[in-house]
Amino acid sequence: MPSSFLVFPSLFGFFNEGEDPIYSIESPEIKTAIQALIMASSLCQRIKRERVESHSLLKGDRSPVTIADYGSQAIINKLIKERFPNDPIVAEEDAEELKKAENLEILNQVTRYVNEFIPRVSSKEICSWIDWSTSSVKERFWTLDPIDGTKGFLRGDQYAIALALIEEGEVQIGLLACPNLYVDKDQPDGKKGCLFLAMEGNGAFQMDMESGEKRSLSVSRTESPEGAIFTESVEPDHADHLTHKKVAKRLNVLSPPILMDSQAKYGIVARGEATVYIRVPSPSDPHYREKIWDHAAGALIAKEAGGKVTDILGRPLDFSCGLRLERNRGILVTNGILHETILKALENLVIL
Repeated sequence: MPSSFLVFPSLFGFFNEGEDPIYSIESPEIKTAIQALIMASSLCQRIKRERVESHSLLKGDRSPVTIADYGSQAIINKLIKERFPNDPIVAEEDAEELKKAENLEILNQVTRYVNEFIPRVSSKEICSWIDWSTSSVKERFWTLDPIDGTKGFLRGDQYAIALALIEEGEVQIGLLACPNLYVDKDQPDGKKGCLFLAMEGNGAFQMDMESGEKRSLSVSRTESPEGAIFTESVEPDHADHLTHKKVAKRLNVLSPPILMDSQAKYGIVARGEATVYIRVPSPSDPHYREKIWDHAAGALIAKEAGGKVTDILGRPLDFSCGLRLERNRGILVTNGILHETILKALENLVIL
């Protein structure tokens, strides 16, 4: 194992003997997923430290993809496929743009960084790992966003590496690595680096990525809408912020929303820092359907911490429809207590 990975020496103390065996380090899914996310997080943080994040491409939808996106996906796909060769991986990126001659410099950078973690691999091999992603959703598959919140990553703000295992349309394992997120919600200027983890029916946990210290997560017990704290995306084109404000006004919410990139928003709801995460589709694209890799991991983490996750019509999220949540509209995540109250406040504000 490369020395750069050993910056997290306490990783394998995350699970102790005698705990539920599904959370044992002997569980191959958990062991492999944690190893992959920690390694990818280290790669992303190294790229940030060395200030090479300006080297990025624009995809067809004009969204950016960076060398960190490519490197993260290559590493995670490689480790998952090595351990579970029959499991499809539905991931956000592909190597089509990366393989073009005009992007050789970016490909070389991706290769250099991946080789720091998995030595002696060629650019061709790395591109093949990235392209192990498929659009074929089967009974059991993994879904990956190698950097959720790429714009946040580029700004030096929040981003997440999101990985989930889905079986029969239900999320079974969800992990979020949030390297820039403060560990203690009461000390936002303190130590950073969180890994959130949940498994269906077994609760949700947060791990300090430096010390390996873990704790179980529980949502806020706030019962009054006035005391609720909302969280929403930083980017205004990702959701209808005006409708979010109208909902907050209807409920006399006193606190301003926490603006945050990525599925880290699910994490802060799960640990009780925020009460509500709302995502009404942008009026510029009212028929938009959310991509599964943007919500699978976070949804399970929030649910296993005691929260409730539905779309803005109150329907459970359905991950069996392919690459998008075709049967859902928007996202609503709450502490459970206020869920019906928020749904009621949304009535007549959203054009169906």
